[in-house]
Amino acid sequence: MGVFKKDCEIRTKGKGTYEITEVVSKGLVESGLSSGMVSVFVMHTSCSLVLMENADPTARDDLERFMDDLVPDDYPSFIHTQEGPDDMPSHIKMALTRTSESIPFSNSRLQLGTWQGLFIWEHRVAAHSRKLNLTYLGE
Repeated sequence: MGVFKKDCEIRTKGKGTYEITEVVSKGLVESGLSSGMVSVFVMHTSCSLVLMENADPTARDDLERFMDDLVPDDYPSFIHTQEGPDDMPSHIKMALTRTSESIPFSNSRLQLGTWQGLFIWEHRVAAHSRKLNLTYLGE
C-alpha cells in the first residue's frame, strides 16, 4: 500500500464554486498509484467542498442561491461579524456542508459519475487563497 501526499492552493474570486477535479486528477498522476482512495481536505472554516454536477453551471447557481436564502449575509442576530457581514454565514455554510471528500480511483482515474465534479465552494464575498490537502492511498 502506497501513500502520496500533496498540498496545493486554489485562488478564489469570491462567492461561488471552483472546480478542482483536474487538480485532484493531476495529483493522482503524480502519485503513480493506480487504484485506491484519495482524501481531499480543505483547511478552512469559511469554504467547503462539494461533489456537484459539472455539466450545467445553473445547477451550482441554484445551489448557491438556495444556501444564500437559507443563511443570508445580513442576518441581524449574528454576533460573530468581525470580518464583515459574511463572516458568520460563511462558517454556518461550511458547517452545513463538508470540508473533506473521499473519492475512489481505479486505473489511475477518479471514479466520478458522468456529470460529477469536485468543487471548492467559496462562501466569502472577497477573494481568498484556499489550502487543500490531498492524500492518495493505494497501489
